[in-house]
Amino acid sequence: MIWFLQGQSSQRDVIEGARKALPASIRVYASHTQDRPEITGMADIAWREPSAPEERVEWVLAQAKAHGIKVILAGRKTAIYEDRRADFEAAGIDLVTGVRSPAGYRLDDKTVFTAECQAAGLRVVPALTVINQEQMADAYKALAAVGPVCVKPARGIYGAGFWRLEEGLESFYALAYPDDRQINARTFIDLYGTSQEPQPQLVMPYMPAAEVSVDIVVERGEPIAWVGRRKHDLIQSFERDGPAVELALATVRHFDLDGIISVQTKDDTSGVPHLLEVNLRYSGGIAYTPLAGVNLPGIFACRRLGLPEPASNWVEGMQIKIISTAVPSITNAKE
Repeated sequence: MIWFLQGQSSQRDVIEGARKALPASIRVYASHTQDRPEITGMADIAWREPSAPEERVEWVLAQAKAHGIKVILAGRKTAIYEDRRADFEAAGIDLVTGVRSPAGYRLDDKTVFTAECQAAGLRVVPALTVINQEQMADAYKALAAVGPVCVKPARGIYGAGFWRLEEGLESFYALAYPDDRQINARTFIDLYGTSQEPQPQLVMPYMPAAEVSVDIVVERGEPIAWVGRRKHDLIQSFERDGPAVELALATVRHFDLDGIISVQTKDDTSGVPHLLEVNLRYSGGIAYTPLAGVNLPGIFACRRLGLPEPASNWVEGMQIKIISTAVPSITNAKE
């Protein structure tokens, strides 16, 4: 039995991929803190998680013991489970959080991640961490003398808070066209100075070439299966080797990660990839990887349960375009 706890928006896709690969005799469990049947309905058994973190951990542990669940993949708030790893292991439960000790969560801090990558010789987008307006202005001035500049919070997901800082841009531009993620540099620096509790920010050179997200099934630091997704505006193409993929694989090995991991890279103007960040969870785009012929959630689930993994049949030259679709939302959870 395997249980997928509340995760990111792609939890539905991870459950579906696992269910397709596993024998019908293996029950797949899923849960969420909200009533989300369009997600949890993909599983055989669906539950509602308690909202309070401490109560949630106790409830998950008790339910897993009662139902003989052998594998649990935590998708959000994973640190609360990692802190109790010993209790899960004592119950014979394989807890998967992306890391194998609380120390692994240092990578959520992009300042720490950048410094450790540099120390390890892993190519990473260089960054200056700032905590006040004066530091922000100095960092911007130094980097703008060399080329385009961008900024993002030291902590965060989904690219929240990312902006390109541009000279000569109208101050209102960022409000008129927020999806462009561009803002007048002086406006941004001035607004940062008005914050009563400014969040640490990373000021970085902006690399204008392709971004690659590499989804990886990894076991105790060893990559098992992976798919790279190269983003070209509205189109994505797949790759299974090359410099960006090799850099991502070296990263999960170095940091001894464990689970379904996403590593993001950005190419410089010469096409050389640099690490942007490592996400200790499955990505929002993992649903697209089966179109390349690799069912990463299925591989993860089968291997963790000691079952033969589904065959991969790489589709050469596949390109995809993402569209919105509707799915039924039925409120009767399966229990």
